[in-house]
Amino acid sequence: MTLRPFISTSIRRLAISLALLMASTAASAQMKFFTMQKDSVPMFRGFAVSFDLVGVGMLMFSDRGQYEAALRFNLHDEWFPILEAGIGKANSDDEMTRIHYSTSAPYFKLGIDRNLLKDKHGPNRLYVGVRYAFTNYKVDISRPDFPDPYWQWDTGFGIKDAACKLHWLEAVVGIDAKIYGPLHLGWSFRYMQRVYHKEGDFGNTWYVPGFGTNDSSQLGVTFNVIIDI
Repeated sequence: MTLRPFISTSIRRLAISLALLMASTAASAQMKFFTMQKDSVPMFRGFAVSFDLVGVGMLMFSDRGQYEAALRFNLHDEWFPILEAGIGKANSDDEMTRIHYSTSAPYFKLGIDRNLLKDKHGPNRLYVGVRYAFTNYKVDISRPDFPDPYWQWDTGFGIKDAACKLHWLEAVVGIDAKIYGPLHLGWSFRYMQRVYHKEGDFGNTWYVPGFGTNDSSQLGVTFNVIIDI
């Protein structure tokens, strides 16, 4: 064997060996890359219960408000299906018209939130969400008898248990901050849009449980005490 064919054969074998080694190394690195990118956090991360303090404060210091609680499921720290339910109440007397208005009824909201933070597994969250909400409620509206100043006839009236219903959509933006252990506190801001309503022959009701004073749209806010479980 001459020297030139021997060198050529050796270089060819070395090149093939290096190519095989590089391919094997690249495949191993690729597998390692995808393994590292895989999120080891499980899909179901538990659930949380929360209570709104704004509605309670309204009941304490005004003639309307609500008790509201929520059950929220945690899917991978990113998606949060949620059920909110409460009891809205109003008991108001208008000093000018002397009309008394009262109602008390449950309402329900079903929706989902999404965590927008890049570090979605961190202790704090910034989220946006939507809700579909509805309530069936009854109202009492009355005014005591007193004579009309001109015609002198009685102008009192009374409506009892008038059945009404309202459905609406909510767009939600909120924050959720960890305080200690499972305790979180959070704010949410809401835009509510009425999509369907049915009321009695007496006209629009003044207050709707869970929605607020009756209009085509409303703005709302909640301050929640949240317990992660």
